[in-house]
Amino acid sequence: MRISDYQQWLRAWDEARGFDKADPGLTVVHALEELGEVAREVLFLKGYKKDALPEEHRRELSKELADAIVFLFKLAYQYDIDIEEALLALQERVDARFPASEPGWHPNDG
Repeated sequence: MRISDYQQWLRAWDEARGFDKADPGLTVVHALEELGEVAREVLFLKGYKKDALPEEHRRELSKELADAIVFLFKLAYQYDIDIEEALLALQERVDARFPASEPGWHPNDG
């Protein structure tokens, strides 16, 4: 499935249920809420809380990432932005800005 196909499906799904009427500000709040849940799972996976359930946290992280992405896709369609086109434009910008032949930032650089 292409990203634009998913975004179109999401818009149609929302429209069929009246969810497309949500204020974009609420969509942002929901996206931030989901990102908080992503952060929680990452903390658990990094050892923040030793509960010996890494596979459960990986499954939860997968779900929370999908939830966060859905709200970002929704925000994009609320403003008539094709997220696939936006991602392709970003890809071109970063490829030009950070060519593979040049060294980039490294985590040990400070």
